[in-house]
Amino acid sequence: MAVSSTLMSLLPWLVAIALNSALAAIAYFAPKKLLTPAGLVHAWILGILLWGTLGWQGYLIMMVYFLVGSSVTRIGMAQKEAAGIAEKRSGARGPENVWGSALIGTLCAIAAYVVSLAQPDRAATLVPLLILGYVASISTKLSDTSASEIGKAYGKHTFLITTLKPVPPGTEGAVSLEGTLAGVVASAAIALIAWGVGLVSLPGVAICIIAAFVATTAESLIGATLQSSYEWLTNEIVNVLNTLIGAIVALLLATAIQVLGA
Repeated sequence: MAVSSTLMSLLPWLVAIALNSALAAIAYFAPKKLLTPAGLVHAWILGILLWGTLGWQGYLIMMVYFLVGSSVTRIGMAQKEAAGIAEKRSGARGPENVWGSALIGTLCAIAAYVVSLAQPDRAATLVPLLILGYVASISTKLSDTSASEIGKAYGKHTFLITTLKPVPPGTEGAVSLEGTLAGVVASAAIALIAWGVGLVSLPGVAICIIAAFVATTAESLIGATLQSSYEWLTNEIVNVLNTLIGAIVALLLATAIQVLGA
């Protein structure tokens, strides 16, 4: 019985390794590269961690983010490259992009997994909150990516968030109506998929949308006020801060709702 129990606990991890190895091989030989070779290795590690900790549901959320985010990045690529505001490597993701986008979500997923194993008496309370943080972080990142890329490609009027003065598309801290709406739609899409597969409740969908909007706005403020002043504050670090804010706002909102509803 002990051997059987051990095998059952290892099964999700074995499936994760097999599945991600197959997908990595397909991605490596695909003509259109969405990841650099190093980015592919790191995405393989990320995929194993997410499937092993959150199952196919958590994995699906990240896959949707990656595929939609990569597609959005390529919208108007020729125009953005001509203007010098396109993502480097024509949008192919490297290790820094993988973890800049997914580090906070991965930490939430690992924490949920550890709590479910080590503190089963607290799992019913803590695990849903941590999973909400995971979904909120991914909703935030897709919102940010969509807002930025759609704003660059289709933003008719782009303003600096701190002064509301017109600035060229692609300026750090710039916002547009088109980009903002795209960001809200993107965060709603991720949150609704998470609800559809049972990761979050319907109120959790609203929380993720609000958290993503707050975090994306904060990211624009950071870009407009701080990023140019500190060399270490790279786009990848800002992405980590962005997703961290999204997760924290979601957890605070959920906790406040629980307290008020008690």
